[in-house]
Amino acid sequence: MRKLIFLACAAFATLVLISLAVAEGTRTWEQSKYEDFSKGTAHGVAISSNGFLQLAPAFKLIATTPSSAVWATAVAPNGDVYLATGAPAKVYRVSPGAQPVAVFQPQELQVQALVVDKRGAIYAATNPDGKVYKLEKTASDSGRGAGRPTETKSQETTAKSEPTTESGWKSSVYFDPGTKYIWALALDDAGNLYVATGDHGEIFRVTPNGEHSVFFKSDEPHIRVLAFDKQGDVIAGSDGSGLIYRINPKGEGFVLYSAPKREITSLAVDDSGNIYAAAAGEKRSSDNSSRGNVTIVVPNSNPNANGPAGNPNQGSSNEQPLTLNSSGPAVPGGSEIYRISPDGSPSRLWGSRDDLVYSLAFDSHGRLLAGTGNRGQIYQITGREDYIELIKAAANQVTAFVKAPNGGLYVSTSNLGKLFLLSDAPDAEGSYESDIFDAHVFSKWGRAEFRGKGTVELFARSGNVDNPDRNWSTWKKIDLQKDADIPAPPARFIQWKAILQPGNPAPQVDSVVVNYLSKNLAPEFDDVVVSVGTRYQSPPRPANLDPGQRFEAQPITSRDRQSIGVKWNVRDDNDDQMVYSLYYRGDGQTRWLLLKNNLTEKFYSFDAALLPDGGYTVRVVASDAPSHSPQDALTAQRESDRFEVDTTPPQVQDVKASVQANLLHVQFRAVDGFSPIKRAEYSVDAGDWHFVEPVGGLSDSKSESYDFTLPLSGESVMQEHVVVVRAYDRFDNMNSAKTVVGAK
Repeated sequence: MRKLIFLACAAFATLVLISLAVAEGTRTWEQSKYEDFSKGTAHGVAISSNGFLQLAPAFKLIATTPSSAVWATAVAPNGDVYLATGAPAKVYRVSPGAQPVAVFQPQELQVQALVVDKRGAIYAATNPDGKVYKLEKTASDSGRGAGRPTETKSQETTAKSEPTTESGWKSSVYFDPGTKYIWALALDDAGNLYVATGDHGEIFRVTPNGEHSVFFKSDEPHIRVLAFDKQGDVIAGSDGSGLIYRINPKGEGFVLYSAPKREITSLAVDDSGNIYAAAAGEKRSSDNSSRGNVTIVVPNSNPNANGPAGNPNQGSSNEQPLTLNSSGPAVPGGSEIYRISPDGSPSRLWGSRDDLVYSLAFDSHGRLLAGTGNRGQIYQITGREDYIELIKAAANQVTAFVKAPNGGLYVSTSNLGKLFLLSDAPDAEGSYESDIFDAHVFSKWGRAEFRGKGTVELFARSGNVDNPDRNWSTWKKIDLQKDADIPAPPARFIQWKAILQPGNPAPQVDSVVVNYLSKNLAPEFDDVVVSVGTRYQSPPRPANLDPGQRFEAQPITSRDRQSIGVKWNVRDDNDDQMVYSLYYRGDGQTRWLLLKNNLTEKFYSFDAALLPDGGYTVRVVASDAPSHSPQDALTAQRESDRFEVDTTPPQVQDVKASVQANLLHVQFRAVDGFSPIKRAEYSVDAGDWHFVEPVGGLSDSKSESYDFTLPLSGESVMQEHVVVVRAYDRFDNMNSAKTVVGAK
């Protein structure tokens, strides 16, 4: 039997499906989906989840505070804006055209909530060990904005006063609920102040004359947010089980909805009576049995702090809150927004794993806006799972909205603590820079295909490094009214930019397609491996491959001593389709002989008997001809290491056996025409095989002689014996012979 060295024995098959456009001639890069556009950089441009770009509302920075976080914002009757901040804890006043001025600085760590009544009095709630302070202008107020620090104290005798930082103001403790946290404040039309607290999940009501009482007590650890519906009922959201309550003026509460999330982070009620709620955090149980594990979603006002200054929630013996910082969300499960219809039926509108909603509000057209972190995004929620990525603020979290007196919304942020104005009107101009496209090889740019409407200008630039700041070409305008040729020089990388300007119709970008032709590069081999004793088989081809999806098979490998397998790894930077030819050449020969051509797989096996015994080398030639015209096709070739083929067994010659005294004497020769003899064995009278050394001990020659004796005992000396010997060459080809010793 002919035998071959086996060099590979693992049998497996894997399929590689390459989802690439067929790399033939001109190729395209298209951006027309939200996933495409969201990778770019927008300035005054909004990105719709339906896959288009449009002008965003104007977004203007009004003020930057020294504090890290702005927790709440309120507008006074005269148009001044007041900001509740933390790290440091202050109340700032922002007057039109003026810098922020600190009007109040408490001893607590955070000013968490803020409201202004009809007379201009400010109510500010602090954390931890929360109190509600009332800030009022004194009769001696000589003018706003002096900004000179003072150490004045109010003359109130019933409560401790706090220093203020602007002349003409006095402050006093208006209400002390005796709880750890105050999370939200709300004023009704009658001037009653509602105070949402933590630790015991209570809402207090403080009348205009200062009388206070527990308005509502829940079984949740925290009441986080407050709002009013159109009937004057209080809408409250909790932390613990994510409950949304409706509470009538008598303090009688009804759970409208138990959200799938743990904490209600914001509430908003529209003119039709729909209640919108944002929620975050994963629920750990359906009840509130574990009051010690409380999730409070707040921005970390000082990411580097390790104590109470960095996290106002730390220090409570029974709470383990989760916080956010500038590096990313710490609350698992992301955020969701729900709508509760006037009839009480809830539905899920929007959700995100990455963004966490801090604030909800409506623009002047009644469209719902969501302020999020930790990327500082403002979303316009247009429908169920439909949204527009409206604005990206220059901060990590968008924490509060409040209506501006002259239209639009004031937007406050944290990390850094800033105040912006979001206008009702679109920006005067918006720009959008696409993601950088890597063609992988030097390419020539063709036409741009634009689909959209309104006044839109398109530009392009290119370069040969992945950073446009490192000496790319300048932006060149693409003339969409003519041939739309891309004027960027040939290069590896390209980027486009759209400039949108207001008009009728409003500008919109639906898709941009860049046509390009890459310079053809020759294939490159990594290796060519020959495995003697291996057979490769093609796996089944998957049915119904998607258009543009290429099938690259990994062979099914099996052991077959009669086969020779050849496998190669080759790559093409153009992603071209390839065709292969296989050649072989024996030792001492000068001409390569064709073994197989028009191969499309990167492996091939053939019958070893096709090659006489000897040493050989294989050459594989790869061509990208299927993807190019004949004059442009390129080839590459790679030779394998030398390998040997030996399918002929050695000859066993001159077998002799005789009995001398009580010894069996055996002699024979093993001869192979190509490879050295590897080993020899004998068997007597069909017994076990035994190894035998050649004469001289070393087995390293194509011809080896064997001479050995075996002891005989008793009657076996007089009996007939059958001696069988066999020899193997280095390729495990085997041959045998026998002889008979007659009886005496």
